[in-house]
Amino acid sequence: MTPILSRRRFLAVSAVAVALPAAAAPAGAHATWQGIALGAPASMRLEGVTQDQARAIFAEVEAELSRLEGIFSLYRHDSALARLNRDGMLADPAADLLEVLSLSASLNRATDGAFDPTVQSLWQALAEAQATGQGRDAAALHAARARTGWAHLRFDPDAVCFTRPGMALTLNGIAQGYITDRISALLAARGFSDTVIDMGEIRARGTKAGGAPWTAGIATPDGTIVRRITLSDRALATSAPLGTVLDPAGQIGHIIDPRTGGSVEGRTLISVSARTAALADGLSTACCLLEPELIKVVIGGFPDTILETLI
Repeated sequence: MTPILSRRRFLAVSAVAVALPAAAAPAGAHATWQGIALGAPASMRLEGVTQDQARAIFAEVEAELSRLEGIFSLYRHDSALARLNRDGMLADPAADLLEVLSLSASLNRATDGAFDPTVQSLWQALAEAQATGQGRDAAALHAARARTGWAHLRFDPDAVCFTRPGMALTLNGIAQGYITDRISALLAARGFSDTVIDMGEIRARGTKAGGAPWTAGIATPDGTIVRRITLSDRALATSAPLGTVLDPAGQIGHIIDPRTGGSVEGRTLISVSARTAALADGLSTACCLLEPELIKVVIGGFPDTILETLI
């Protein structure tokens, strides 16, 4: 079932620039790239390089995105995640998957179980109920909750597996941030020291031309910018429970509370900045499920991490 999208993108980047470290280019030259990452629009802009000069690095970015989608996509039937959900076990998991699962485990502990990627079965139950016009089915939700629980996931370099039948995993609350980090690292490895990219979350390295930091606008699902912040060697992630909705009325959001089986209510927007986009992404998702006083405690447990917006 394809969810009803109101506005998937919450971050507006201004003055996005990347400095080309070696090749000369005409003054004012820049190259742009747009594509898709995990089903959402993705983009980058490189300053100081022509479109032709950037062609090779853009091709490398696309290849890396394809590789990562082959691990994390819920919608590619041959992805590692899809095979895990279908078979209940995945042998020889990629290092990228293990890294994301390790961070997810840390977030699960820090939030006392509120952040739980095994919530996918609940998401599916809610989505299917809306698709068939049945509304919330208490019995179906109870059955789905019995198929959730981070404690019932096992992972190590040999395999990832579920210990209960019918479980499923979603990494949509953290994988876009991880992909953002991987693309940023790829650019850095190729000598690009000043970069800003948007692969679902935003990560900035260095500065723009002249030494000034980049700025990012934090927007509500209807596009209203509520705050602007500067970014330098940091990442920014924003979660809005009603940014993606499952019902025609727009009342059932896509972020599901594993403790209740329902969608998040009473929360509009949370933005978190951190040293990595994966951490910012996971925390912004997790904090949608927490009370304000607990949010501060959780954020405080991760060094150099800031709660930028809470609405």
